[in-house]
Amino acid sequence: MAARSRAPASLLAEDRHRLILRKLDEAGSVAIRTLAREFKVSRETIRRDLDRLASRGGFRKTRGGAVAFAPVEASDTERGMVNALAKQSIGRRAATLVRDGASVILDSGTTTRAVAQALLARRNLTVYTNDLAICRTLARHNGNRVVLLGGELQRHEDATVGWDAISALTNYTAEFAFVGIGGLTTDGGITDFTRDGAELRGRMLSSARAAIIVADASKFSTVTPIRVPHFDKVTHLVTDRAPPAALRKALRGKGIRILTA
Repeated sequence: MAARSRAPASLLAEDRHRLILRKLDEAGSVAIRTLAREFKVSRETIRRDLDRLASRGGFRKTRGGAVAFAPVEASDTERGMVNALAKQSIGRRAATLVRDGASVILDSGTTTRAVAQALLARRNLTVYTNDLAICRTLARHNGNRVVLLGGELQRHEDATVGWDAISALTNYTAEFAFVGIGGLTTDGGITDFTRDGAELRGRMLSSARAAIIVADASKFSTVTPIRVPHFDKVTHLVTDRAPPAALRKALRGKGIRILTA
């Protein structure tokens, strides 16, 4: 009798696991409270489910649930087609912080390229960047001085990365750094797709007086595999839409000013 009574419970657990993974795949995140109510089980049961599933990888447990990893960064061309108008608005809003003659670190990426386009109206900038397109945009223009950070050229993007780029950046400081991200977690942390990318972006944040994250709303409550260091240096988030209340509270609790384009 005992063996027969355990079998349905085992099957039910497998069904829950399958449905939880489906929800993570579709929505990107799940909440323990919501799952417990939907499956008519205790929250502790859902916590055990998440513990078991987390051992397989693919998502990160949070205080109240779980968030799926975005495992692979899209190509440069694919990212350029996502939220293009929002990124242009973010670029224009970010550029209002910069005066003529300022020194600026510009990360690689489609959103920071939008910042570079908006900075075409400025004069006599000193720009440090690992992005070849940003170099082409701002170099030999309006008296700008542009320094390309050396390193290994990425396969999916016209940008340098790696320890050579990180080492080059240690020689410079700037008034502003504009940095893109892979994801912005619910608790107000920033993540990236690779260790090299995360380390370089962290170094950019720590090398500027004003460290500014530029990210459209698709990055909210998204988790990519590697946490970016030096998040305590971030002063601003420039985005196209107000973050959800919990994320907004977490960011403001860290002293980060939110600027909405």
